[in-house]
Amino acid sequence: MPMIHDLTYPSVTELRYKTLRFLITDSPDDENVQSFIETCLKYGVTALVRVSEKTYDSKPIEEAGIKFYHLEYPDGSAPDSFVRKKWLNIVKENKNGCIAVHCVHGLGRSPVLVAMAFREAGMNPQESIDFVRKRRRGSFNVRQLEFLQNYHSCHRLLNKHVGCIII
Repeated sequence: MPMIHDLTYPSVTELRYKTLRFLITDSPDDENVQSFIETCLKYGVTALVRVSEKTYDSKPIEEAGIKFYHLEYPDGSAPDSFVRKKWLNIVKENKNGCIAVHCVHGLGRSPVLVAMAFREAGMNPQESIDFVRKRRRGSFNVRQLEFLQNYHSCHRLLNKHVGCIII
């Protein structure tokens, strides 16, 4: 699948795996949020997850009919258990639409969450890393790579939930 970039709003990458659809972007600001919304609507985005600090008012996004979630965690890090749990719940709640997710430049925190979702949907660790990196070049720092390589999936996003057993 070729990498897709949107010329209306820069730095947009659509990623699909099985029934999951994500749009990774860089962060909009109040000056370009309308263009950002138009791009989201063009891709059928039904939910937006901001994992970085606030750089824009979310009200116009919500008024456009897009669910908005703020799930900030520190730049350069891996998500803690609270963020992981909340993220997977957001993905489950919005599994029939496209979920846009952004951090500052869309190269660290956002790709980590998308790769984590792909793991939960059945990809192995290296496959999820390669899949995202091929489409979103420059994704992940060393700490985030280690997190993804060591992340233990319980396959929470597979169609048939088999549960997670800890022995």
